[in-house]
Amino acid sequence: MIAIVMAGGKGSRMKSSDEKLLLPYKKPIILHVADALSDSDCFSEIIFITSPNSPKTKKLLLENNYKIIDSTGQGYVQDLNNILQSIGDSVFVTSADLPLLDQNIIKKITSLYDENHLWTSILVTKNFLKKLGISSNYEVNYENQVCYYSGISMINSKKISNLDNIEENFVIIDDKRIGFNVNTKEDYVLLGTT
Repeated sequence: MIAIVMAGGKGSRMKSSDEKLLLPYKKPIILHVADALSDSDCFSEIIFITSPNSPKTKKLLLENNYKIIDSTGQGYVQDLNNILQSIGDSVFVTSADLPLLDQNIIKKITSLYDENHLWTSILVTKNFLKKLGISSNYEVNYENQVCYYSGISMINSKKISNLDNIEENFVIIDDKRIGFNVNTKEDYVLLGTT
């Protein structure tokens, strides 16, 4: 399995000129994600997808000897689609703004991988995020609950030619290590209290 980290977003909800993935939480947020993936020993390769929106993030990753692929920065779906077309393997995709991600939750999630499902998205429930004090924009109804995407998916890219009309499989895992995305200044302030 290959890990892909989406690290090329504009971070527009942060409303800051600073790249949010470089915000410190003992170390830059992006390095928490990088270390968690490396420490899990679940992946044959870890690839960071950067864009013109994230030049300082790209520089930091290169300084730490991580593999980078540049995207156009047109958007999450478009950039991911372009990358998946060049990979013929099982893929673990994560957003790069999960500072609490660790090797144990990664191992738990990857143990759930089923190659018969082309696309499995990990969800957290609205009630769980509300307890954390976090909100999200990407809502889905699943098992009679309002849920949100965690930013983590597992994909059998060997069987995908494009992202049109893919049946999505869902798994709910209410865990702050994947529920705590840093998207706004308020999220970042809240992170300092964890």
